[in-house]
Amino acid sequence: MSNKSVAEIHLNPTRHGLDTETRQSAVELLNARLADAIDLELQAKQAHWNVKGPNFIGLHELFDKVAAAAAAFKDEIAERAVMLGGVAVGTAQAVVERTTLAPYPVEAQDWKSHVDGVSSALAKFGTALRQGIEDADELDDAVTADLLTGIAHEVDKYMWFVEAHRG
Repeated sequence: MSNKSVAEIHLNPTRHGLDTETRQSAVELLNARLADAIDLELQAKQAHWNVKGPNFIGLHELFDKVAAAAAAFKDEIAERAVMLGGVAVGTAQAVVERTTLAPYPVEAQDWKSHVDGVSSALAKFGTALRQGIEDADELDDAVTADLLTGIAHEVDKYMWFVEAHRG
């Protein structure tokens, strides 16, 4: 595949019940959230590898769980895009271009900075997911809305777990 944007990628034939325009819009929405999920996974791993301090082991393990959950989210999101006849675009270049998450503070050393960084990424992803739910509802794509709702629930749970360390 060349440097085509997601909007330029044609859908594959499918007997899916949603019309082509709806499927195209849903695939674009899903690819936007795919970029965020991949970015979240990488940000959580950055925190996992570099966290230090008295809460080290708890946060080290928690950040790894966030990364693993994000890996599962990206797979579910990508598979839904392909189910709709689309192409899941999860390249590094696409993630850099499309993520809505703020860049992770790679200079972060202390555990508080990592808690703030990961909780900020989770909050931004959760907000984007809720907008995606609304957008999928407007498209009458209940399955995509349901998928994003389930992911948003998990993101909220992990944000709660991470924010509990803020004190």
